[in-house]
Amino acid sequence: MNKWKGKIMIVMMLGLVMGMAACGGNQASKDGKDAKGSGSYSLLTGGTGGTYYPLGGQFAKLWDEATGDKFTTQTTGASAENMATLQKGEAEVAFSQTDIATYAIEGKEMFKEKIDGIKAIAALYPETVQVVTTEKSGINSIEDLKGKTVSVGAAGSGVNINAKQILEVYGLTFEDIKPQNLSFEESTDGIQSGAIDAAFITAGTPTGAVEGLSAQNDVKILNIEKDKQKQLMDQYPFYASETIKSGTYGIKEDVSTVAVKAMLVASDKLDEKTVYKMTKALFEAGKINHAKGKFIKAKTALEGLGSIDIHPGAAKYFKEKGIEKS
Repeated sequence: MNKWKGKIMIVMMLGLVMGMAACGGNQASKDGKDAKGSGSYSLLTGGTGGTYYPLGGQFAKLWDEATGDKFTTQTTGASAENMATLQKGEAEVAFSQTDIATYAIEGKEMFKEKIDGIKAIAALYPETVQVVTTEKSGINSIEDLKGKTVSVGAAGSGVNINAKQILEVYGLTFEDIKPQNLSFEESTDGIQSGAIDAAFITAGTPTGAVEGLSAQNDVKILNIEKDKQKQLMDQYPFYASETIKSGTYGIKEDVSTVAVKAMLVASDKLDEKTVYKMTKALFEAGKINHAKGKFIKAKTALEGLGSIDIHPGAAKYFKEKGIEKS
């Protein structure tokens, strides 16, 4: 009897070991890696009419090649949604505006509580605040928006906060306009159809949705005067002056406005080695084929990040290059 019991125990133990090995081969580890060392990660972008979306596709392909992992892009409501999604552990990497990332870690504006566990990879390029309308609208200034139907971005979005702050320095609030919470595509479609008069769009220029509008309309981008820019920057230091050059969208003169910066953020659970490879590829692969690619440089990648901590993997790369956070 004891001999049979011993054989049964051996068979059971072998079965248990084989079962555990099988499970290990099908389950990813905590950092997203599978048993063979490759990982699968999500990159949160924005709407299809913005700049994050096309850049995200290029970044994902670049990182696939550099790391041997798989990066999948997701369209989202952009910065604010991306920060919340990262905190929930539903993605690993995301685009954001520097102002929104700051609000998130400080628990301000649309964030009722501080968001932890998110680190910066790099600042990328200026996110230009574009107050878009058409020549035929008769709108020539920010003050002219009073009483008009204006898209101010999705509720709780970075664009929404930019619109509120810019109207504020002109002595206006959302109560002085007829605000509409629309995406970039919905905004330009609305201007095209006459459903709305103007739209706030914060994105890298040229922005796809605005280019689409300019194909059939004489687009006008409203100036933000220098004194108003100074007032804005004094109150909100993450803004900087920016110029939209003549010829963009077919406009005939330069437009003076403001910008924040686009950046990449990552979960602090994403391992150091992977982020190091991602950062190195971003600045050294030379494969970014987009108008904003010329702004994506290692030497400016730590500018404007303020109180946002750098991910250890990115920090290792910048230390090797002798680049320090400003």
